[in-house]
Amino acid sequence: MMKKSFWIKSSLLILSALACGAVAAVVFTAMRDLPEIRRLENFSPSSVSRIYSADEVLLSEVFVQKRIPVTLEQIPDRLEDALLATEDRQFYEHSGLDLKGILRAMVHDIMAMSFEQGASTITQQLAKTLFLSPEKSLERKLKEAILALQMERRYTKDEILELYLNQVYFGSGAYGAEAAAQTYFNKSVSELRLAECAMIAGLPKAPSAYSPLIDPELAVERRNRVLRQMRQTGAITPEAYARARDKSYTRPEKGNRGKTRAPYFVDFVKRRVEAAIGSDLLYKGGVTIFTSLSWKLQQAAEQAMDKGLSELAGRMKKNGLTGSPPQGALVALDVQTGGIRAMVGGRNYHENQFNRATIARRQPGSAFKPIVYACALEHGFGQDSMLQDSPVSFSGANPDGDWTPQNFSRDYAGEITLRKALTHSKNIPAVRMLRKLGPAAVIDFARDMGITSPLSPDLSMALGTHEVTLLELTAAYAVFPNRGRFTGPHGAVRVVGPDGRMIREAEPQRRMVMSRTGAAVMTDMLKGVINEGTGRRAREIGRAVAGKTGTTDKYKDALFVGFSPAIVTGVWVGRDDYARLGPGETGARAALPIWEAFMKKALDEQPLQYFDFPDGLEQVRMDPGTGKRVSGDKGVTVRIRKSQ
Repeated sequence: MMKKSFWIKSSLLILSALACGAVAAVVFTAMRDLPEIRRLENFSPSSVSRIYSADEVLLSEVFVQKRIPVTLEQIPDRLEDALLATEDRQFYEHSGLDLKGILRAMVHDIMAMSFEQGASTITQQLAKTLFLSPEKSLERKLKEAILALQMERRYTKDEILELYLNQVYFGSGAYGAEAAAQTYFNKSVSELRLAECAMIAGLPKAPSAYSPLIDPELAVERRNRVLRQMRQTGAITPEAYARARDKSYTRPEKGNRGKTRAPYFVDFVKRRVEAAIGSDLLYKGGVTIFTSLSWKLQQAAEQAMDKGLSELAGRMKKNGLTGSPPQGALVALDVQTGGIRAMVGGRNYHENQFNRATIARRQPGSAFKPIVYACALEHGFGQDSMLQDSPVSFSGANPDGDWTPQNFSRDYAGEITLRKALTHSKNIPAVRMLRKLGPAAVIDFARDMGITSPLSPDLSMALGTHEVTLLELTAAYAVFPNRGRFTGPHGAVRVVGPDGRMIREAEPQRRMVMSRTGAAVMTDMLKGVINEGTGRRAREIGRAVAGKTGTTDKYKDALFVGFSPAIVTGVWVGRDDYARLGPGETGARAALPIWEAFMKKALDEQPLQYFDFPDGLEQVRMDPGTGKRVSGDKGVTVRIRKSQ
């Protein structure tokens, strides 16, 4: 009998030792690759970056996880009470683990033969969120418990609670209480009322299922359960419970919160900023990006584009043109700073995100001619210099043999001035001038003016056959009102960190491209396009403006690029599949009305300004056809160099 008792005791000791060894092994395995809790001291949760317009309008929020950190002082007491009532009533008493809850959960899980109840405290939930995977296993639960104990020893309860409220997922893409308040109630967390606090507190248990944007009825049911728990713990009175319980949930109107304004521009800025500071800082660093865009001008640009494209679509329908709809792009720059003031990259961003203002390369047509003539002015020509407008054929000008260009109007004026050739957009004089200057010289000049797209040294370049982007062409035109200086276009003015530290400030390229007198003469020639030529419609603006139309073969592209002393704007209209816009859809008819509508609003509240008139110029009356000086009211008033 004694021998049998001895063996029983020995067996129990051996089994106990084995059990302890197994537990020790599991604990050792769990602790072996346990994350270091010290990482929390430098922990900085990813947060939302914001992009603002120059007039302080929020354009967009940028994030991987929508998280907006707040301090515990900004969290309403009601939200803290609701969270503790439903997630961890003993939070301020325990040391990281709720032993009673663990035992209760273990009994339930053993009976269910699965991991159904976790009995996790807020500290454990935070440890799992920050350091561990969501898998359900004994090893993960052990790691979670050990980390929770370490966190409780190192940090205060308030620090843990604040981190939890900024880190946990509340569903519908919202991380942290502030993002949840904005997502579900369109307000800041500090403005939440009791019923709203209870609804948010009920989300961490099953954020996708209980999201009121997904299932409002289930969310209200969960909210009321939280309210009952708050009443049971004495956090709220029965009267407060009854009032909050009876409140219904109304999905907030989207309004402008969460909606990206000026989306084509925002995409442009994000790409540029990401290249400069890196994707981690942009999408997770909570930076603030201040841009050059004017929200007021952006609205004017979008309205002008909508109206212009709708009218064009109507004409296309009338002409029996089917297929792809007309598209458009607009970009407006500050003449002196190069800052983008407005940008439209297409008729509908949600249908197509391709930015036709910055990415698409299209033929500019006659809108390229001012670059050729500006180069000529820098080589000693004047707007009263004479060019031959007559039929011509260039042998060996292209791989197919001879090239015989023609004027768009199919008529010829003989010998005319540079001014008249540009004013009436004559093709032959422009080609002859390019030949005189040499294609290589014009390409070098175009590069200085900011044209970065490929250009081939052939004579057809004078007619705008080489594709460029609207942004680079518009920036090139800014050289004329900016006294001959090129300033690189940009959207982000400065990037500021969450601590207010300057991270990056715009430093656009600046260089002198042409003389101040040459730029003033070129501006005067482009005024002639509006006063006497293809851009006459723009005279209705009643301000000092200048510009040039552009139309490509078979009416596939229509452009107008023009400027005032302060702002330069380019407009392109076409179809993505390069199909025709329709008969007569020139730059003057399809693009200029959009430019005019925008510029009217852009200049409406601006003081009167005049183009630069440097000392090296004089104002005379000239016959635009012969270039000879005339008296009285004959001819046109032009600006020429005094030395001429």
